[in-house]
This record gives sequence, C-alpha cells and structure tokens, in this order.
Amino acid sequence: MNGVISAPDASSSENQSRFHAIISQPNKGRWRFLLLFWALIGPGLLAAMADNDAGGMISYCVTGVKFGIGLFIPLVLCLVIVTYTVQEMAMRLGTVTQTGFTKLISIHYGHSWMRYHVITLFSENMLTLLTEFIGMTAGLIILGLPLWSSDALSLFLILSITVFTGYWTKERLALLIGALNIIFVVVAAMTHPSMAAIGHAFAAWNVPAGSSDLSWYIIALIGNAIAPWMIFYQGSAYIDKGVIADNLRLGRIDTCIGCVVQVLIAACAIIAGAALYGHLNNVAALGPAALINAFDTLVGHWPALLFGLGLFNAGLLASITISLSSSWSVAEAFGWSKSLNDKISDAPRFYAVYIGSVVVAAVAFLIPNLPLNFIAVITQVIGGFLTAPILIFLSLLANNKQLMGKHKNSLFGNICAWTISATLIGLAVLLLWNTLSGLL
Repeated sequence: MNGVISAPDASSSENQSRFHAIISQPNKGRWRFLLLFWALIGPGLLAAMADNDAGGMISYCVTGVKFGIGLFIPLVLCLVIVTYTVQEMAMRLGTVTQTGFTKLISIHYGHSWMRYHVITLFSENMLTLLTEFIGMTAGLIILGLPLWSSDALSLFLILSITVFTGYWTKERLALLIGALNIIFVVVAAMTHPSMAAIGHAFAAWNVPAGSSDLSWYIIALIGNAIAPWMIFYQGSAYIDKGVIADNLRLGRIDTCIGCVVQVLIAACAIIAGAALYGHLNNVAALGPAALINAFDTLVGHWPALLFGLGLFNAGLLASITISLSSSWSVAEAFGWSKSLNDKISDAPRFYAVYIGSVVVAAVAFLIPNLPLNFIAVITQVIGGFLTAPILIFLSLLANNKQLMGKHKNSLFGNICAWTISATLIGLAVLLLWNTLSGLL
C-alpha cells in the first residue's frame, strides 16, 4: 500500500483563503459565533439534507400513511448515530488526506476497484436522478404546469448553478435551497398532529399490530439513512472548500448539524403522512401525485401545495449534490480538473459529466410508459448493495494509520463503524430478498 498523503489541490487555495479568512478573524463579540457558524456549515449539512431527496421524503411520508404515529418516529431520530458515524469518517478522510475517495481506492486497492466504484456509482446516480425528476415534476404540476414544462424548468434550475463563480458562491446557493426543507416542518404542523400520540410513541415505541410488512419498512427506513453518493460527495466537497485537518472540529460540527437536521425533517415527513393514516388503500404503490391529491382532499389545499413544493425542493438539492458526486468521482478517476472554483472553460470535462447526467435523466423521464415505480424500487435495492463495499473501504481507509496518522479511527470508532457496516450490509441482503420475493 502507498501511504503517501497527497498535497492539497492548488485549485482549492482561493476557497481556503476565503474559508480561513472568516474563521481566523479576531473576536468580534456576539458576531463571532454567527461568523463561525456561517463559515463552517456546508458539505456536511448539504450531504445530509440532500439525502432527504424526493424519493426519500415520499418513502417517509408513505411510512406515516401506512403506520401512523408510532414506532417509526423515534426510530428515525435514532438514525442520527448511523449517519453521523459514516459521514464523519468521510469528512475526516477527505480533510486529512486532501484526496478524494475514488483516488484513495485507486492508490490503496488498485485500478480495478476504482473502476468498479466509478461505474457503479455513476449508474446508480443516473437512476437516482431519474427518481428526483419524478418528485420535482410532481411538485410543479400541482402549480398547473404541464409535464414537459415541469421537466424543463427542473432541468434549467439544476444546470443554472454552473454559471456562478467559485465553490463558495455555489455552496451558499445550495444552502439556500436546502433551507427550504423547513417546508416539511410547516406541513407537519398544518396537519395538527396529536402531541400526546407523539409523546406516547417515544414512551412506548408501539409497534402497529397486524403489519406483515413491518420489517420491510424498517429496512427501507434504515437504508434511506445512507446513500453511496454521500461518501464521494462529502470528502471532495470539503477538499474543494479548503477545509484541512486543523479544522476537523468544525467539520464534525457541520456534519453533526446536518445529521440532526436530516432526521428531524424525516420525522416531520412521517408525521405529515400520518394525517392520512387509515384513509388510503394500496399504500405501498402510492406515488407523489397520489400523496399530493390525498393531502388536498383530507388536509387542505395549502398543505398539499407546500408538500408538492417540498418535494420539488428536495429533488432539486439532491440532483445538484448527486450530479456533483458523479463529476468529482469520474474526473478524479481520469485525472481531470475537478474544482467548482473553475469556470466551465477551465474544467470542461468535469462540468460535462454534471450537465450530461442531468440532461440524460431529464430526457429519460419523458419516455412514455416508463415503469417509474419499478425504477424507484430497483434504485433503492441497488443503492443498498453499492453501499456495502463502499462502507468497507471507507472503514479500512479511515483506520489506516499510515494514511491518517493520529486521526485514524479510535477503538470505539472502529466498533461503531464495523457494527453499522455489518448491519447495513445485512439489511441490504434482506431488502434484496424482500424485493425479489415480491417480484416472483
């Protein structure tokens, strides 16, 4: 194994100076905290919020429709431990080595494993992008836009981020989009949930009686916590931002905030869906349009409108981050320029991957009679299986003393990492078994 730690990419120097100029400013009283907070939030928060993509929010909402207020609300909040453990390793690996995950695999485990990860990640990301367009267009159709216009507007907004200059500006824009996730909190409040029922769910962890597919929903819930692209995205984004090993504490705070926000928003989606509990049939087949119509009929037009806009926003943020993970991974594999500081003319192949991925997904979505529900299920299954080897490599690299030095995993960190990895791998196998059993 080669234990050489790569030098920071020169393209990150502009952001490094911008980032460090803020965090190194002298004490300014009460504004000091706000400046630090503004500087530190970024890749960790974005990766976690984007994991609550359109498909994920639909899944959480459907869980609420199926089971109401109960076990799944405290369970989803407990997943903060899972997401933080994995994302903290990805953050630490990137900031300490200043090398992306794809290149680290190539250096330490060979080009074959690198090619496997790049090909499978890109393929999975393409399928996931297709599911994002399902959610985004459903959210815009409720405003009265036709299907093709909704698809075109979604495509335009995803691509528009490329015209802005510099990583810092693009990150701030993405954070603004992510802030609109609060829509799901508003929708949950508008359904007037019973605080007594929510309190009882935490006290009793009550399991719904007579639910034969309860285990499938638990598997899907836990599987939603981690997506393969997040690991590739987070490390590369921290490097591009200019975060280094001396800033690990700030990176951990950013990651922790993101993981907490992620599970809180997911819990709100379950609570919102619980307002439809007992009112809908064939819950497992519900799509975004059916959910929006159900909210409109049973809860009100404004909650339905906001839920649709929330799905659009979730799909938009996820599409940006997922496409960036593909671009960073592919560009790193081929040694291309790969910084968001670069203009399109400076890194044409990096941006070509980003633009091409989104355009192909937008065009594919318009193919008539496309089995969208089947694609959504298959995407989830593939994602679960791709996560397994990625977690193994992540745990091995983060525990490599020659590579990480004093920042390698602690004993407790290793126990957590391998326990979570084994659990997620086991859940991926169970998810595949359940899926195949349902198809056969």
